[in-house]
Amino acid sequence: MPNDSTRRTFLAAGSVLPLTARSYARILGANDRLQIGQIGCGHRAQGHRQMLKASSKTDPNFDLRSVCDLWSVNRERAAADVQRLFGARPKTFKYSEEMLADASLDAVMLGTGDHQHARLLAEVVRAGKDCYCEKPMANTLEDAKLARDAVRETKRVVQMGSQWLSCPYQHKVRDMIREGKLGKLVSISQSWNFNGPRWDVPKSADIAALREADTDWKRWLMGRPWRAFDPRVYFEFRIFKEFSGGITDQWYSHGSGLAHFYLDTFIPDDTVANGGIFAWHDVRENPDTFQCLSTFTQKEVLYSYATTFGNAYGDHTILRGTRGTLYSPGGEGSPQWWYLPETSSGWESNVVFDLHAGKVKPEAVTLPGRPEIPPLEQSDNLKDHTGNWLSCIRSRKTPNGNIDTGFAHAVAVVMATRAYREGKKMFWDRKAEQILDHPAA
Repeated sequence: MPNDSTRRTFLAAGSVLPLTARSYARILGANDRLQIGQIGCGHRAQGHRQMLKASSKTDPNFDLRSVCDLWSVNRERAAADVQRLFGARPKTFKYSEEMLADASLDAVMLGTGDHQHARLLAEVVRAGKDCYCEKPMANTLEDAKLARDAVRETKRVVQMGSQWLSCPYQHKVRDMIREGKLGKLVSISQSWNFNGPRWDVPKSADIAALREADTDWKRWLMGRPWRAFDPRVYFEFRIFKEFSGGITDQWYSHGSGLAHFYLDTFIPDDTVANGGIFAWHDVRENPDTFQCLSTFTQKEVLYSYATTFGNAYGDHTILRGTRGTLYSPGGEGSPQWWYLPETSSGWESNVVFDLHAGKVKPEAVTLPGRPEIPPLEQSDNLKDHTGNWLSCIRSRKTPNGNIDTGFAHAVAVVMATRAYREGKKMFWDRKAEQILDHPAA
């Protein structure tokens, strides 16, 4: 069995596993049966399987061929779930390189810890496989560049787990912005909240069950500073700052990704942040209350993001323009949107426009052939996103959540996390691709 130092050499050197013509450059037709594997078999991987099951109604030509997880219990749970959903038991692997050596494997879904995504993504594409990679793509700039460069070099089809980028209602909102429905867009505001000690489960059955002998703790750390085995860190990595930014990695990665999507631009030019642990004084090291503020200089847009885990009131996304507003009264990924036009603009004799419309009512944003108002919330397991990925694997087209969107949200996440932790305003140097604590020269 390869040891941890062997694997680190493999990743650092950029080596690749032996490739066949089939695994490297095969163009798959609609009737070709894709062979898919999973690396990481925890809670989010269960959602991935549900997404694949939903997508199988329109594209049934795939097999969930293999599952890989360091923890023996997760592997067996996942294998049983695959058999239940798809009727056949997959192969099981402890180590990723063993699974990736399978020349018949076409694509992999990554659902591991936040700090593991980028390096595993690089490993997957270098092995000649397409990939679906959970967000955040990375939470260090070094790892973000590693993953992006590996995908560009190998030209694999990669879909980020930013599922709202495939939501038809978000596409409709972007179309309205592009068409000038809002006039000049000037600000984006997101507030997504929850009331509870998110990501900390003191009586977790998994934490109680995990034994170091049943996993590989060195492999799990994946280059992060050594610390003694801790099953709580293993499962609740989101609240420990060496492995995640917490709110920034999880929710803000979605928020910033959508801001980039609406603006047709990537990465804010600067970010400031604040917050703290104000509600849930448990074992967490990352904030339960967080806000950040960014500017997109070329677009002349101010972007604000906020999450509170001590109160669930007032979720919203607001896109403000000089001639109208798009407003969602829901939280992350809400498909329900309303449009409200500005009826006038001016001051005293300086009248810019006046529609003489009097009072106007908000108009629901709906889709062609679907006049109903969508609900405030929808499942994270959006089949449109896996459907888009499967289609692009066959066509070799660029998916909605491509590697550039992944790099952009990763950089935004790192900027926001650093701004909060260092108490400084962070700047993105677009030419040098560096995060600075001062404006670029």
